[in-house]
Amino acid sequence: MAKERPPLPSRDKILAFIHDSEKPVGRREIARAFNIKGADRAWLRHELKKLKEDGLIGGDRRRATKPGQVPPVAVIEVSHIDSDGELMCKPAQPNEGTEPPKIYLSAARTIKTAPGIGDRLLARLKRVGGGTYEARPIKFLEKVPTEIIGLFRARGNGAILQPIDRRLKNDFTIAKEHCGTAEDGNYVVAKTLSGLRHNAKIIETLGARDDPRITSLLVLRAKGVPMVFHSEAVALANSKKVPSLGKRIDFRDKPLVTIDGADARDFDDAVWAEPDSDPTNEGGWHLLVAIADVAYYIREGDILDQTARLRGNSVYCPDRVVPMLPEALSNGVCSLNPDEPRACIISEMWISNQGSLLRSEFKRGLMQSAARLTYEQVQQAYDGSPDEITTPLMEAVIKPLYGAFQALDIARQKRGTLDLDIPERQIHFDKDGSINAITLRERLNSHRLIEEFMIAANVSAAKTLEAKRLPVMYRNHEPPALEKLEALGQALNGLGIKLAKGTKISPKVFASVLRQAEHKDKEALVSEIILRSQSQAVYGPAKLGHFGLALSSYCHFTSPIRRYADLLVHRALISALELGTDGLGCDLESTFEKIGEEISAAERRAMTVEREVRDRLIVTYIADRVGAIFEGQITGVTRYGLFIRLNGTGAEGLLPIRMLPEDWYNIDKTGFSMIGERTGLQFRLGEIITVELTQAEQITGSLSFRFVKGGTKTSKRIRDHKGTIRGRRRSPKRRR
Repeated sequence: MAKERPPLPSRDKILAFIHDSEKPVGRREIARAFNIKGADRAWLRHELKKLKEDGLIGGDRRRATKPGQVPPVAVIEVSHIDSDGELMCKPAQPNEGTEPPKIYLSAARTIKTAPGIGDRLLARLKRVGGGTYEARPIKFLEKVPTEIIGLFRARGNGAILQPIDRRLKNDFTIAKEHCGTAEDGNYVVAKTLSGLRHNAKIIETLGARDDPRITSLLVLRAKGVPMVFHSEAVALANSKKVPSLGKRIDFRDKPLVTIDGADARDFDDAVWAEPDSDPTNEGGWHLLVAIADVAYYIREGDILDQTARLRGNSVYCPDRVVPMLPEALSNGVCSLNPDEPRACIISEMWISNQGSLLRSEFKRGLMQSAARLTYEQVQQAYDGSPDEITTPLMEAVIKPLYGAFQALDIARQKRGTLDLDIPERQIHFDKDGSINAITLRERLNSHRLIEEFMIAANVSAAKTLEAKRLPVMYRNHEPPALEKLEALGQALNGLGIKLAKGTKISPKVFASVLRQAEHKDKEALVSEIILRSQSQAVYGPAKLGHFGLALSSYCHFTSPIRRYADLLVHRALISALELGTDGLGCDLESTFEKIGEEISAAERRAMTVEREVRDRLIVTYIADRVGAIFEGQITGVTRYGLFIRLNGTGAEGLLPIRMLPEDWYNIDKTGFSMIGERTGLQFRLGEIITVELTQAEQITGSLSFRFVKGGTKTSKRIRDHKGTIRGRRRSPKRRR
């Protein structure tokens, strides 16, 4: 009698077996577990294929995993840096239809340079809990772009190209016939040659290495920021003229003034205030915020509109500006230059003596700025030292502006906003463009004055559009994510600052935390930690509120020369209030979500460019001080080491973990500190330590440090929630 074949397992049993396994399992293991033999193996192969197609399992053709699970060795790609400074990765070939696993990149002795975003690596993966993995690199798998920007160095019968992108670890070879007109020491753009690894040809020369303005050009070009306007856009911009008064309201008798930075070139807002004459609003104020009427000059769908939408915003580097609009508009007819008539949209507001907005109106007008003032000039005048320009403006302009500001500030404090003490540095240049100093930018009440006037106008614009049921391109800033708050609470508790569990989070709660920090002389550290817990502000048509400003309705209205979002708000107001025929088109409303994503991405790109240019310029400034000793603040705690920001210049670089005192180091569960297992030496975010500058690489814009002294001795011993971080460790034989 033939032996009866065992029944085949159901899909649920196979799935349970795969999901219960900590490791990927092969067909042979599954067959052995369910006693599947002979011809039934073909059935198993077919069944596993269907399970994978249905998204119920992951893995490759040899091994099966639960969805999202990754094999022990895999190719991964560095996707981003999280707010704690950790390098986060994703599988190079993710499973479709499943949530990608969370992969933290750890350090490895075989990899001397910290990987960057976009790098591909072969790595060993270890699950450390749930869907979280620790990846330890085995080797780089270089991903070569088609275009490379780098420094051209002539070498005999050809040249080499040293890339500015620190992710590209190897130089490129340039044959003599592919050098073009490039000269030794030029920065160039090269194109990789098909089929020849690390060979390229020069396609564009950007400038000489010693050109002081080359740094910003390199970064702008590398990040894909459009810098040249189409000839049609320039011609159209040059044809624009300031309109006559016509149906506009004449505001030229009002002494509106612009207040900007000393280096500003485009002026898109002007302000004026007076005490409200309404006896029912005792101590209240009447405000005018005049904004350049950019919508008059740029019609929806024309070449200027397409250009502005593509760019999204102006990009402000320390040594140059890449405007959203051609210069004939941005510095010309749109800019509210002094003593010249300009088309504007006026936000007219009436506020109480407590800063509450009582009512507002929007009008199209013609204005003429009475003066171009700077923040420092206005503050000095108000403090008792007016100059020849501000003296005649004191009583009629400057004092009323501060009176209205004081009322608005009362409302701000009552509302409770997120005010973080984050220092901003200013780079000063000589006439030839070289850096002569780096200083902290002082924050004055004149800065706050303009900020409060602009916020009031932005809120008025959002509420007006809501009342008229017109689409709004909101400026949204959502509250911090729950997991960020949990980590924040743990980090603050470690500093002796309380953030009670279950507390409904609001800017007022953070204000309370900052007051506690101030008493403990830890305000700068706590401001840094709170900043890292915040979400990114974005544009979109959904009303999500602005957490940082504690406002439920908020949009950007006040800078249409440099932000496309503001131009959309202007058009919506023109349509809502019937101020002209150049308002918002019906077709455009349906694309607000897409446009919001586009301009949010453009803003992130601009922020990246501005930060990288600043950092590279600072590297150039201190490059001749290799070997010097500095004090600096820990700004990031990662598996590769500590990021350090030097006091004074703000130069930031990496203190590799191999340069720390001999030990094995673990990151605590907040991600804000690192502790040595043997010594108990702790390094915390925001702490000041002493380091030596060991390397300043101007081509890649990177700094490296060596530990000199610092850290705090603690009796704590922790287990890293993301996996063990290994620094150098002496073997017992070497210990004395």
